[in-house]
Amino acid sequence: MGVVLLVRHGQASFAADDYDVLSETGWAQGRLLGSWLAERDVTPTAIVHGELRRQRDTGVAMIEGAGWDVEMDVDPGWDEFDFDFLRAGKAYPDVDVSDRRAFQRLFEHATTRWTAGETGGFTESYADFGTRVRAALDRATAGAGPGGTVVVVSSGGPIAVSCSALMDPEAEDPAVAGRLWHRFNTVIVNSSVSRVVVGATGARLLTFNEHPHLEADHLTYR
Repeated sequence: MGVVLLVRHGQASFAADDYDVLSETGWAQGRLLGSWLAERDVTPTAIVHGELRRQRDTGVAMIEGAGWDVEMDVDPGWDEFDFDFLRAGKAYPDVDVSDRRAFQRLFEHATTRWTAGETGGFTESYADFGTRVRAALDRATAGAGPGGTVVVVSSGGPIAVSCSALMDPEAEDPAVAGRLWHRFNTVIVNSSVSRVVVGATGARLLTFNEHPHLEADHLTYR
């Protein structure tokens, strides 16, 4: 049986000029996760991340914490959807996007419209995003093969798509799929792990959003 570990990147630099940079907390989260996994004798046969810096650097931090000797591979299918226009504050000028709670409310409002089929300023439709991520998930589960362990370092959005697809693979109604995606996406902790087991009957979601390696000071959602 193979295993895929879906890891959300560590905390990025909220409200900074370049969001795609891990904060000091983000680096620490990655190292703590790597150490925690190594203590449980987890040794990946492959580590994959998207093209984003925060994803790559979380993988680097995990390797540092675990002491693994594994090269990382890039799969753009694991990239987060682009919501930079929301952070820029131009689409909704009345919202103070530097305030975390205000931004979260804006993010949930905008993505609710997006998952319902509206463009709303996003460069990629939710349907296209889902297709891209599910293809990346198929590649990761195939790579796990019999007895392998693939660590995927991605973001909240792709992990939520993956978990939604694994929980309800027959959900074709975009409204249903979108609601399930929101349920997952709004609670994924930075550097959390969701486990997928790959057996003879295919891939199954075993756990979601594990984060026992984090103490209160290191527990973040954005």
